[in-house]
Amino acid sequence: MYSSLESKRHSLSHLLAAAVLELWPEAKPTLGPPVDNGFYYDFDLPQAISDSDLVKIEAKMQEILPTWDDFTKFELTPHQAKTEFSGNIYKHELIDGITAEGQKVTVYQSGKFRDLCRGGHVAHMKNIKPDSWKLDRLAGAYWRGDEKNKMLTRIYGLAFDTKKELTEYLKQREEAQKRDHRKLGSQLGLFTFSELVGSGLPLYTPKGALIRRLLNEYIEELQSKAGYTQVWTPQMARAELFKTSGHYDKYHDSMFRVVSNYSQEEIFLKPMNCPQHTQIYASEQRSYRDLPLRFSDFAMLYRDEKPGELSGLARVRAFSQDDCHIFCRADQVDEEIDQVLAMTKEVMKTFGFSYRYRLSTHDPGHPEKYIGDPATWDKLEKWAERIIKRNQINYFDGPGEAAFYGPKMDLMATDALGREWQLSTVQIDFFLPERFKLTYIDRAGVEKRPVMIHRAILGSPERFLMVLIEHYAGAFPMWLSPVQVKVLPVGASHHEFCGKLSAELRDHNIRAEVDDANETIGNKIRKAEHEKVPYSLVVGDKEMSSGQLAIRRRGHKELTNLERAEFIAQLEQEIKERRSF
Repeated sequence: MYSSLESKRHSLSHLLAAAVLELWPEAKPTLGPPVDNGFYYDFDLPQAISDSDLVKIEAKMQEILPTWDDFTKFELTPHQAKTEFSGNIYKHELIDGITAEGQKVTVYQSGKFRDLCRGGHVAHMKNIKPDSWKLDRLAGAYWRGDEKNKMLTRIYGLAFDTKKELTEYLKQREEAQKRDHRKLGSQLGLFTFSELVGSGLPLYTPKGALIRRLLNEYIEELQSKAGYTQVWTPQMARAELFKTSGHYDKYHDSMFRVVSNYSQEEIFLKPMNCPQHTQIYASEQRSYRDLPLRFSDFAMLYRDEKPGELSGLARVRAFSQDDCHIFCRADQVDEEIDQVLAMTKEVMKTFGFSYRYRLSTHDPGHPEKYIGDPATWDKLEKWAERIIKRNQINYFDGPGEAAFYGPKMDLMATDALGREWQLSTVQIDFFLPERFKLTYIDRAGVEKRPVMIHRAILGSPERFLMVLIEHYAGAFPMWLSPVQVKVLPVGASHHEFCGKLSAELRDHNIRAEVDDANETIGNKIRKAEHEKVPYSLVVGDKEMSSGQLAIRRRGHKELTNLERAEFIAQLEQEIKERRSF
């Protein structure tokens, strides 16, 4: 059921519940699963607790741990289980759910503590090293994740195989906190949020908007070379469009409804581009000679995310995608996807990401989550696997991660801290062309269905900006930096010269600014470093008379000297090559 580490984490969640009940006997434990870095348990507590209470709870866990060994399983009738957990409405609800599934109700005991559980524990608690885990933090969590239910207290713990792994994780997390895109985004003046505008709706400053534009221009440059054509589609559409595609049934609750003063039609802000792209395709009769058609789109999208799930640029309500939909013949699919994978490889190299792919397939146990027939799903998934293997791509399986209309090849990029982010995606889709009755005329004059390939490389530029901020710790490569050169006059007598120098740099499409504040040169250098500007030019009497520039590169204390023309040529080459450092 669980891996050995997951079993350890799950067992520690039991230990956590036991400790909380000893400290607060009136507490009502609910659920306590393992998670990626440890475990948590949700409680309905008789009183509010704070982070300072975690020390007390952890001490109680350490006290109990030596008294526990193995877990003993007991099988109960629903009545017996409800009697044992009398007064705990949460356990009663879980018992009813287990019974409704036709499953047996089981309780596991270690020491004096018994808990409703399906199993998945360590064989011996004494094998758990006391220094390989610790309690971490508190959070609020609605019962069953439903904001209509009561808010519970969630206690998180960390757990790894060894003390060393726990220590390394804590160090990595500390570094991640330093790189937090919300903190750096504010420090660098890239974006902001406003309560008057609304939660999950980012506002980009000139610097942040510039980076978004540069990212989109880079992708559009690659797409244009590959024969993609850009389209633009409305940010709203009638409900009938999404009902036909199937998105209405799947995502209705997370779509923004638009109310018209003049029409009673049901209209929504669009959460994705693909349904509208089908209508551009359907606007003309297509021939096999017309295919492939590659429609790219950077239009804004909107999804009504729950307030508790919004997090900086990582999860927003308004975003765009470097979206593309390819309409092609079946015999063109392999070549089109090969081209997409090659383009993606080039992009990942530009940003310095290592990566692997997740082959996201459907869950046969829940056919209600998908459209189409099992035979077609099997064909598409095997097809996607062959493409990945032919391209010699490192991949792993992601059962249940498919889109509702088809399997996905999802790129998982690894950042500077070793964290994985899902960015690019490629999807082979037979079902939307069928639902929208899209056709083309083949060589024999017969109507055929095109295949639809869904593709994004960066994914959402908003989310990608978040990943880049944390990957680079805010120190963007030269070509992406909003300010590429800071010109720093030593004194007021150098201002005019610095103004002309920055203007010359701008004439060469180098983004330069002069810091003419009445401050010491040391303060100006520190400010430029704080703003993570790639290059600073210190200008005093010597630089004005010699014709050479005193150059300070970001992260370096020493100054180097170059002729002006040589420095400009160096920067132009660095920008042109889009170096990732």
